[in-house]
Amino acid sequence: MLKEAVESQSTAVFNALAGSVQVQVEPVGRWFEAFLKRRIRNVSASFQELEEEEELSEEEEDEELQLEEYPMLKTLDPKDWKNQDHYAVLGLAHLRYKATQKQIKAAHKAMVLKHHPDKRKAAGEQIVKGDNDYFTCITKAIEILSDPVKRRAFDSVDPIFDNAVPSKAEGKENFFEVFAPVFERNARWSTKKQIPNLGSMESSFEEVDNFYSFWYNFDSWREFSYLDEEEKEKAECRDERRWIEKQNRASRAQRKKEEMNRIRTLVDTAYSCDPRIKKFKEDEKARKELEKKARAEAKKKDQEEKERARQAELEAARLAREKEEEEAKQAAQLAKKEKEAQKKAIKKERQKLRTTCKNCNYFVDTEAESVKMMEDVEKLCDRLELISLQNLNEGLASGNKEQSRAAIEKQVQEVNAQLQREREAEVKAQQAARSLDQSSTGTGGGKGWSEEDVQLLIKAVNLFPAGTNARWEVIANYMNLHSNSGIKRTAKDVINKAKTLQKLDPHQKDEVNKKAFEKFKKEHAAAPSSVDNVVPSERFDGSSGDSNSAPWTTEEQKLLEQALKTYPVSTPERWDKIAATVPGRTKKDCMKRYKELVEMIKAKKAAQEQVAAKSKK
Repeated sequence: MLKEAVESQSTAVFNALAGSVQVQVEPVGRWFEAFLKRRIRNVSASFQELEEEEELSEEEEDEELQLEEYPMLKTLDPKDWKNQDHYAVLGLAHLRYKATQKQIKAAHKAMVLKHHPDKRKAAGEQIVKGDNDYFTCITKAIEILSDPVKRRAFDSVDPIFDNAVPSKAEGKENFFEVFAPVFERNARWSTKKQIPNLGSMESSFEEVDNFYSFWYNFDSWREFSYLDEEEKEKAECRDERRWIEKQNRASRAQRKKEEMNRIRTLVDTAYSCDPRIKKFKEDEKARKELEKKARAEAKKKDQEEKERARQAELEAARLAREKEEEEAKQAAQLAKKEKEAQKKAIKKERQKLRTTCKNCNYFVDTEAESVKMMEDVEKLCDRLELISLQNLNEGLASGNKEQSRAAIEKQVQEVNAQLQREREAEVKAQQAARSLDQSSTGTGGGKGWSEEDVQLLIKAVNLFPAGTNARWEVIANYMNLHSNSGIKRTAKDVINKAKTLQKLDPHQKDEVNKKAFEKFKKEHAAAPSSVDNVVPSERFDGSSGDSNSAPWTTEEQKLLEQALKTYPVSTPERWDKIAATVPGRTKKDCMKRYKELVEMIKAKKAAQEQVAAKSKK
């Protein structure tokens, strides 16, 4: 770098100079600290000057530090040092947790110079020997406040801190005046430095929401180790030390929980009393009402549009329908007119044909031929269409007698041939219908049904009512097991025959049922030769004359089933009691009916098991 030239001197360059290069230099160490200080203060000064300025400001602060004399200092009990106010002992009651370490040291220095036992002894004051002198309290105060951990523990239980939470009644009257100082007072416990303010009535929703979100998630550094009742250093053994630590942890956790509950209560109370929250809720409610009203109006408008469109569609459909009806009506009238005109034309042509034939004596010579020809002419009038009649009349008008007679006979032959074809087709249709009816009533699936098979089918249908699993397969299997015809029936055969029986006349149904009942009564008329081995006293003789052979009614069946449930097998004289509950039935009737029911149930189970086995295969 060239030196600055003096006014009386001149600068000369004797050699070539290298090109200047710009180099970026970054300060480090204490020079970086000085650089930051210069940038913050917006001054350009050397590091030494900043250090001297800082030392000077510290000396001025020490000179300006005002200590408040604690009037109760000399009356303090050194043994009760834990309950003393350390800030007040050092004369820093007005600064408290805001006091810096330098101020604490300066205060301690001042207190030592004033209250040291040697100073007081030199001044002629009586000194208490040992640790019983109040100067021990000053020593304990500087011991606590000079250690960051111990000072933090003491600050957490600051004796003059107000833990009170305003009530809802107080908050509703003057919300901001009541809660603002409380939140500012409790903000000192936050681990975060950026603490939102309570704000005012003009605060936005985002600011209010940010404030309550911060306090609802409040992270407090406040801890209560200073209030430990036991000191683990005084423990005589390791077990006692562990027990003391456990007790202290439990008490700290309890106080921490109470502290968080206190903060939560404060925030909940403030939230419930905050007029801004009420205003925001009212605004939100009004906004939702407006949105709801807008949606309702839009929905109503949409419905009205749809209704108008529907009405328009209905109107268009009505007009189209009326138009179609009108067109159909006109077409029907036109068709009616055409039909009437055609009828008139046919009538006219028929009359013309009759008149022509009559005038020409039907183109024959004898009376008998005339009568026959008259019948043929009437047949032609009934069977021929308009065009055929017109052609025939034209032929009769243009031809002679022989030609006219030949034309009529030819036309009669054609009509007779057509009638013959129609009769043959009708006969074939009747024969086909008759054969179909015979096949549907006489056979089932191409296999003949005897009277015994029909009765067995009726019995199976009654035995396996609607709702039975695989009902028609079970019925077919039952018939294959009990039929003597040897014909194997399928479910389709059984269904077709059952449908055919349903189509029968009621008298025919009664006749079939009567035959089935007579056969059933005949098969069960004789008593079985075997004896009931389980209950020897419950044998019966079917040939006895006092038994009732009438079929069981539904009511009697219900009474019998209820009696069987009421009187179990172990009941003495069971069948006498059962017979007494069924009017008109004897003991033997009830026993006989019971055995019939047992056989029916066994047969039903066997048929179902066989169907299940087939389905598995």
